[in-house]
Amino acid sequence: MFRDGARKSIWQEEIKRFFSEEQIINNKMFDVIIAGGGITGLSTALQLQKRGQKCLLVEASNIGFGTSGGTTAHLNTFFDITFDEAISNFGEEQARLLADVGTEAIQIIKNNISDYQIECDFQKKTGYIFALDQKQHDKLKKMIEGAQKVGIDMKFCDGVSFPVSFVSVASIADQGQFHPIKYIKGLVEAFISLGGIILEDCMCINHTENEDGIISVETSKGLFQAASLVYATHIPPGVNVLHLMTAPYRSYAMAFEIEDHKYSEDLMYDLYDPYRYYRTQIIDDKKLLIAGGEDHKTGHEEDTGVCLSNLENYVREHFNVGAAVYSWSSQYYEPVDGMPYIGKLPGSTGNIYTATGFRGNGMIFGTISSEVISDLITEKTSRYEKLFDPGRIKPLAGFASFVKENASSATDFVKDKLFKEKINSLAELNDGEAKVVKYEGDSYAIYKETDGKTHVLKSTCPHTYCDVRWNSAEKSWDCPCHGSRFAVNGKLLTAPSTEGLQRIYFDEYGNEENA
Repeated sequence: MFRDGARKSIWQEEIKRFFSEEQIINNKMFDVIIAGGGITGLSTALQLQKRGQKCLLVEASNIGFGTSGGTTAHLNTFFDITFDEAISNFGEEQARLLADVGTEAIQIIKNNISDYQIECDFQKKTGYIFALDQKQHDKLKKMIEGAQKVGIDMKFCDGVSFPVSFVSVASIADQGQFHPIKYIKGLVEAFISLGGIILEDCMCINHTENEDGIISVETSKGLFQAASLVYATHIPPGVNVLHLMTAPYRSYAMAFEIEDHKYSEDLMYDLYDPYRYYRTQIIDDKKLLIAGGEDHKTGHEEDTGVCLSNLENYVREHFNVGAAVYSWSSQYYEPVDGMPYIGKLPGSTGNIYTATGFRGNGMIFGTISSEVISDLITEKTSRYEKLFDPGRIKPLAGFASFVKENASSATDFVKDKLFKEKINSLAELNDGEAKVVKYEGDSYAIYKETDGKTHVLKSTCPHTYCDVRWNSAEKSWDCPCHGSRFAVNGKLLTAPSTEGLQRIYFDEYGNEENA
């Protein structure tokens, strides 16, 4: 299977294809169309199909192409928004509701594994959160107090080994891990067995809400219609208010051979900002340590390759590991008030739904989205409807972050030109090098391959016209405003843009022509 980056994640090798042939579609009217073939889309499609809905799932590339193929697949009952923060921002009642999410999502996963005999290396684990200094200890104490207020059994503990020196550690039982792509493959097979239809290489381009309540969905494989539409595309495509309420981030992961077996096989986290996280996984009968961290805003790191180097150096300093077998990065979205957006798409008048803003908890929130959205479609209500409402207005919670994130986006709109390297000729590029350059008054994103072939693109992202920046780790052009990403040849890798970068070539006289 392919993924949205040049580097292979640990999960890609074992599964090449999810199903053998494209399904035949005779009727283009469905109860629900789901856009997106990751854990959110497939979990939702399966849940709706089980409830008697006739569903079509469309995926712009292949199943698992996005973040689900690049996750580290921790299954937690605690989240990047801590329970003390949730109590402060949303009140104790809503924080208690949030406390149910992790347990319920893990149970949904376990039920799917049992019901459909999915072999996906699921294991129950304990999570350990390590405070490495006094500041982290104070934060951990608040985390524990908040968790205990809402009924989560998080507590200080002793007798836990960790190769990094620490001040204190908390344990939290009943966590989990699995192989995300094996799990998704099982969801695919279950969905198809129940009559669901999947179209790969089928991009959802646009939708129209008709007066009769039917939604027309324009895709790269034709026009389809449905009573409801679900955007499980990590961030809704096109331009929407949610793009102002979320910020795209990259996170990095590496899998190392383990030289000794002294390390805990449970889930481990520190409290740096950004934090690092660890787990193990057996691949080809070999146990590997998966380490993650070094997060940053998409398009805001000058050399993304350094992020992987920093992660590797830190792991080698503290852990006895051998070769780095895999290294990759993946994208997630930060909501301004810390809580995901799951429910009706703001600005829509009909039954259009979305799920985004999962932070680093995509496996859990992607899974619970299937329950929330399926309930909203079939029952017209959900116990989590208010908590995750994408249309919520929070004048206090997250306001400072909102201003900070969008001030950054505004800077990208207005001042992106200041970041460009001013060169006068394409010939100044070395093999394997990429730059955004000025050429005779216009702006281009240029990449020269090691064989000398040059890809020349207009540098403007079609989504909201920010200039893209080079991601050296994944060899992609990334938009710093809302997270659209593009291959070196301009092909769209990830939304919210629905178009690729415009390709340019030059005739023998140096005049530009559209490719």
